[in-house]
Amino acid sequence: MNNPSPPININSSKEALDFKTKIAYGAGELGGAIPNNILVFFVLYFFTNVAGLNAGLAGGLILIGKAWDSINDPLIGWLSDKTRSRLGRRYPWMLIGAIPLGISFCLLWFTPPIANQWLKFAYYITIFIIYYAAVSSVWIPYSTLGAELTTTYNERTNITGFRSSFAIGGSIFALILAQVILDIVEAPQSYLYMAVIASLISFLAIYFCVWGTYKRYKIIQNQREQIQREAPEAVLQQIKIALSNKPFLCVVGIYLCSWLGTQVTAAVLPYFVVDWMQLPKNHFTQMALAIQGTALILMPIWSIIGQKVGKKAIYCMGIPGTIIAQAGFFFLQPGQTVLMYILSVMAGVGISVAYITPWAMLPDVVDLDELNTGQRREGIFYGFVVQTQKLCVAVAIFLVGKTLDLSGLIPAVATEAPPVQPDSALWAIRLIIGPLPTLILIIGLVIAFFYPITQSKHEEIVLKLNERNRG
Repeated sequence: MNNPSPPININSSKEALDFKTKIAYGAGELGGAIPNNILVFFVLYFFTNVAGLNAGLAGGLILIGKAWDSINDPLIGWLSDKTRSRLGRRYPWMLIGAIPLGISFCLLWFTPPIANQWLKFAYYITIFIIYYAAVSSVWIPYSTLGAELTTTYNERTNITGFRSSFAIGGSIFALILAQVILDIVEAPQSYLYMAVIASLISFLAIYFCVWGTYKRYKIIQNQREQIQREAPEAVLQQIKIALSNKPFLCVVGIYLCSWLGTQVTAAVLPYFVVDWMQLPKNHFTQMALAIQGTALILMPIWSIIGQKVGKKAIYCMGIPGTIIAQAGFFFLQPGQTVLMYILSVMAGVGISVAYITPWAMLPDVVDLDELNTGQRREGIFYGFVVQTQKLCVAVAIFLVGKTLDLSGLIPAVATEAPPVQPDSALWAIRLIIGPLPTLILIIGLVIAFFYPITQSKHEEIVLKLNERNRG
């Protein structure tokens, strides 16, 4: 005779998330935040000025890598939704993917003794393909945990606040780590040392996340498995179903506008600091730290406010600060350095809610989809959001580069003083850092206004799900 299954405490999901689970989930963000920020700030310079690739091939590497990365995301999400194992759907991907992620990130900063440009390109594109496949294998399953560790509206805001704090902290740490190592170790060894340290921290963060969240994950999933049916649809059909979810489209719009605005600013910021404000390059890093530091300080405050007034409300309260700052950058004149840093702090106010809000909204959208379809498809939703964001940001940065090129921007040489840029290039820099992101962020604010899932609406969704599950 089979032994009866142990009883499941149906009230377990109502218990408040403990601090260990929140810290472990947040720490998992370091697995992607530290390597990603090092890539964003240093990889193009490394390819051209250290590895010896010409600029055209280096740009092609980044474009192909990002295109491959975006293809992976919904596919990994779909596969993880279908995964069945003793550890659940997400954790096997994270545990296995962390290994090639760390190894390939180190190899990405190794300079092979190859003179031929195309052979060198082949080496780096191979590593890029492995690295981005590993990133998706870890990042998408990790992201879905925000919808799988709690079913409570306010706790999702709270746990997303922990994740976002670690994301900003990882960004700040990556900048400081790079600055220290690049100052004390000669290139090219400095880049490899930096990658080894970043990879080790990333690996440990992912495994710590799995260890610290697994118990809570199993409590929630044991309840859901009693009523959950495996989704039979193919990946394209599931994407089509996701796109028919109007609140999901709002979340995608909010997320895209938030990060398009900030990424366009990040891409043009060095030119703005050096060529328009006529300041040394180190002011670029200091501006980034001012923005991210402000966002980190405000993160727990916004999280608390969000639990009282709702996710949409804090977005509509915080983003106007960034909108004003972006518009203010356009009017800045050389010599107004103090005002530049004041605007940077104002920008950080909105950046903090841009980290929290979309990821806190997305689990509620998944609940609505479960109510409508009877399926849990977190992987598809999260994978599609990340894929769309990566494609749009890649295209946006490419267009920024082309605009600067067409405006007559004069390339700088590291060993020489910055060139005097023509008025057309300076005008383009100011337009890209001011009116363009301002308009994008205003569009995101309008989309957020129409987001329909409030706390009361979500409680109604959860009530209907519980009633159906009991039936």
